Amino acid sequence: MENLIFSLNATIPIFLMMLAGLLFRKMGLFNDNFVEKMNQFVFKAALPVLLFQDLSQEDFATAWDGGFVGFCFLATTGCILLSVALSFFMKKRDLQGEFVQASYRSSAAILGIAFIQNIYGNSGMAPLMIIGTVPLYNVMAVVVLSLMKPEREKLSRETLQKTGKGIVTNPIILGIAAGLLWALLKLPQPVIMEKTVKNIAVLATPLGLMAMGASFEWKKAFARVKPALACSALKLVGFAAVLLPAAVGLGFRNEALVAILVMAGSATTVSCFVMARNMGHEGVLTSSVVMMTTFLSAFTLTGWLFILKTLALI
Repeated sequence: MENLIFSLNATIPIFLMMLAGLLFRKMGLFNDNFVEKMNQFVFKAALPVLLFQDLSQEDFATAWDGGFVGFCFLATTGCILLSVALSFFMKKRDLQGEFVQASYRSSAAILGIAFIQNIYGNSGMAPLMIIGTVPLYNVMAVVVLSLMKPEREKLSRETLQKTGKGIVTNPIILGIAAGLLWALLKLPQPVIMEKTVKNIAVLATPLGLMAMGASFEWKKAFARVKPALACSALKLVGFAAVLLPAAVGLGFRNEALVAILVMAGSATTVSCFVMARNMGHEGVLTSSVVMMTTFLSAFTLTGWLFILKTLALI
């Protein structure tokens, strides 16, 4: 019972915040424009500042874990390749690109940091997990969505250049880079700066979760039921069932194992839908998977945490 309570305490508050966002929208306190702006604020300001705050005060001579970052990178690569292979079994080939992207891209930043903060009080290994996954997420999303378009256009030089620029200027990547540089140079933080950074950073998790909840649309979740269910099962159960035992076998525990769980088995990120729509895809399958995984992960993540806690791995 103690382990179940631990798992519920880690997951339920997260989804109650998302439910609050949905409720506030129903009450008319949030509208489409406000939710969009809130998402932009979290992505472009609060999350990068939160990552900067956590990383800038780290002693990376001690905190850096190249093996962990390498594992996250290789695990993500394996998930992408498996998703691509499975997509060729789909009857509707025009949905392949959406299937692949929605099955491997986790909400590593918002949900990942929220879960680890809820359990350990800080972002723990989430920044290192993001370093090992997010750049690869973005690069491969563009490659997959370009090569697997319904009209199957080839990658252009312009698209690749745009992708490279998008990665380099990604706010989350910039926040991580700034934090790493600050920590490596061992620069002091004046009290005024420290308090200001803290006040912005603390907004990232609650606003991000409420914005995600307010974006939820029930009707779209059932538009592509069969492929969406298959994709959701792969996202929430399949990858985690393979990667968690591998991670345990390699000696990862506690914050590192929770970060790997988030990477392998958390909900599909909302940005998948935006990218799919902007790159010539219908987007209905993607939005369905985002909705389903966001809802179902309340149960699957609780289950995974319960198993890990029962086995004394976290």
